[in-house]
Amino acid sequence: MTEQDMMIERMLADKKASRRDFMVGASALGVAATSASALWAGRAHAAEPKKGGHMRAGLNDSNTVDSLDPTTYNATTMIVISRAFRDSLVEVGQDDSAAPGLAESWEASEDAKEWRFKLRPGVEFSNGKSLTTEDVINSINLHRGEDSKSGAKGVFSGIEDVSADGKGTVVVKLADGNADFPFLMTDYHMNIVPTVDGKADPFSTHGTGCYNLTEFEPGIRAALEKNPNSWQSGEFGYVDSCELVTILDDTARVNALMTNDVDVINRPEMKTIGRLKRVPTVNIIDVESNLAFTHPMRTEGAPFDNIDFRLALKHATNREAFVEKVLFGYGTVGNDQPIGPKMASYDPNLTVDFDLDKAAYHLKKSGVGDAAIKYQFADTAYSGASDAAQIFLEDWTKAGINVGLQKEPKDGYWSNVWNVQPFCACYWGPRPVEDMILSIAYLGGAEWNDTNIDIASVNALVIAARAELDQKKRTDMYQTVQHILSTRGATIVPAFGKDIAAANTKVGVPAKLGGGWEMDGGHFIKRWWMNA
Repeated sequence: MTEQDMMIERMLADKKASRRDFMVGASALGVAATSASALWAGRAHAAEPKKGGHMRAGLNDSNTVDSLDPTTYNATTMIVISRAFRDSLVEVGQDDSAAPGLAESWEASEDAKEWRFKLRPGVEFSNGKSLTTEDVINSINLHRGEDSKSGAKGVFSGIEDVSADGKGTVVVKLADGNADFPFLMTDYHMNIVPTVDGKADPFSTHGTGCYNLTEFEPGIRAALEKNPNSWQSGEFGYVDSCELVTILDDTARVNALMTNDVDVINRPEMKTIGRLKRVPTVNIIDVESNLAFTHPMRTEGAPFDNIDFRLALKHATNREAFVEKVLFGYGTVGNDQPIGPKMASYDPNLTVDFDLDKAAYHLKKSGVGDAAIKYQFADTAYSGASDAAQIFLEDWTKAGINVGLQKEPKDGYWSNVWNVQPFCACYWGPRPVEDMILSIAYLGGAEWNDTNIDIASVNALVIAARAELDQKKRTDMYQTVQHILSTRGATIVPAFGKDIAAANTKVGVPAKLGGGWEMDGGHFIKRWWMNA
């Protein structure tokens, strides 16, 4: 972000500034009057939610194998759809706190091993069925047990039992205390679905959310209409309807916004950000985030089972170039730790040197020699993945590593390449607390441990940190985990980025956007509105 951008943001954030003050200040910074007027209009609209209208969104990150089954969710489109027509017990609020969802309140035992969630009374699914404790218990249990294939299996591995206390309270008992447990209930897999014949129905189109799902074509489009009986209707759910269309191609997605075919897009192509910022009718929405750009190496086979070979790749990865040429400054350097800069225990002192001599040393020590490896990628992994691959290849080759690039089709990437192939491009969306990302992706045996790493000391620290109620001690544990994974892990994390979207000025956006995922934590359909 340029100094001019930062000055503009500060002026827009100044609640005492008048429109005249802003226009004069923007003019002094060289901003055209039409652009300044649009920026001010965007700020004014942010404070005035309006009801009604139809919103059209063009989204990346969708596949033809997508399903309504929440155990399978792994990308933004399904997260957005589920956040609109279903609910969770707890939400990540717009202030990044754990906010009441279907649970209106909760309390914990002193050792944080037992959590009691009081359900909100009077909530109904879209078919008129009342929400019950049975629905919640069965929905949680979808992600538990040896046979579960849920991406959230690791998140809920600490649960020993789930039961009801009366008609309105769900009791969750943990093997070990977990001070952050309410945040785990915000996981995007943790939809509450109705019970049918004594079992959770993960494919149900009936939800308790602000919208009803009226059409669903996996990997193509979805349509939603406002649910007049939503328990949140007095607070959220502004537009009357919303249409989501899949646009995997970065350039096509930006063009759809520019030609007014859609009102909002996620992940605009970073190389077009400068051009988009100069368009008076377009707002760039960027939010500080724990979004991680990752490149997992599966450790169950050669050569990625070799720590020295992994270190060779790590030291041959130019992280500054990634931030500059792929993220265009919208990010910070990452040093192969999984915990992002917005988390309390983030360690900014970790470094992985870009050092080709050091990379060559570890390559020689590994004994791998010039054996060929393959790196697979697609721009659905993250915007700019193709450009990143070329940057990586140049430096990896200089270090003597024999790498071949293989660009994959966008559709099916998350089912055919990620968590299947030995070395590929990936991203991990932001999580609000450390235990969520560690339990999902770095705990030995977790379903989505995409490197198949299993380090005993990491497993022990992750489990121990959950139960540690002293924040300083917990931070120390998580920082130790970061050091171990940075040096011994199998994931290259060159950078953490921002969550970026683009919308035309007809779209109203709140002054504060929630974290936990891109697009306002996945809640943009119910939290954003149409100004015209």
